[in-house]
Amino acid sequence: MKVALASCTSLPGWEADDLPLIAALEQLGAVVHTPAWTEDVNWDAYDITVIRTTWDYHPRKDEFVAWCKVVPRIFNNANVVAWNTHKSYLKELELQGVRIAPTRWVAKHDQIDIKQVIDTLGCDRGFIKPQVGACASDTLRFSLTELQQAQTFIDERSHMDMMVQPYLSSVETEGELTAIFIDGTCTHGVQKIPVDGDYRVQDDFGASDQPFEFTAEEITEMERVLLAVPDHENLLYARIDYLRDADGRLLLNELELVEPSLFFRHCEESAILFAEAIIKRAMMVR
Repeated sequence: MKVALASCTSLPGWEADDLPLIAALEQLGAVVHTPAWTEDVNWDAYDITVIRTTWDYHPRKDEFVAWCKVVPRIFNNANVVAWNTHKSYLKELELQGVRIAPTRWVAKHDQIDIKQVIDTLGCDRGFIKPQVGACASDTLRFSLTELQQAQTFIDERSHMDMMVQPYLSSVETEGELTAIFIDGTCTHGVQKIPVDGDYRVQDDFGASDQPFEFTAEEITEMERVLLAVPDHENLLYARIDYLRDADGRLLLNELELVEPSLFFRHCEESAILFAEAIIKRAMMVR
């Protein structure tokens, strides 16, 4: 069986998150390839393609979604990718009762007064991020004494759909809390903690991570979130990221269904379960 784990041409040399998955797939007899999604590849030659480290897609989102639509036997599928690569999905989930941070949605070319937005949100620190982005790109944390900087920042990005939210300071202490789902089952949790004074929880910025255990009630709520995803019955994997608000409640920060790191290093069994799920799907769809 030939398995493609779709990647990118600029994958950092230090990236090793998928090595346990590759080993588990090979142990099951699969031949694993890691072609970049932008390569001229006969994708039909693979029994299954799994999107994994396509970390350069976000500046070319439309091209990436179009690619997903023509690759056969791809997971997660193109409908999921199209929905999940624009953070407006959070607005849809909120309408279905999922708790997210209060958000001002700023469409491209909209002009806003950042002070007025912060007054409306009722916070003394704000956070700006794009609706299409990755790895904390085009983000800004700001205070009331930095409103002019924030105004300039968002004005310079008027060509992008943006979001303005209260800054959740728990990210600096507790960090971001992540749950990994494989084929609908939560396999493990992870706590990602930035370096002192930072808010970025990615490895690229020196953040650390460790195992985290969610309660049964929290996992049940996550399962309800996944039921709201288009084609949720076909989801192969999912990562759900939370931040805690000042009242200690978990707020959905991101629902990662395209190319998330899955932190196999914190649950050896999860790589095996993922490999088994991939082989099972390949046998079903081929």
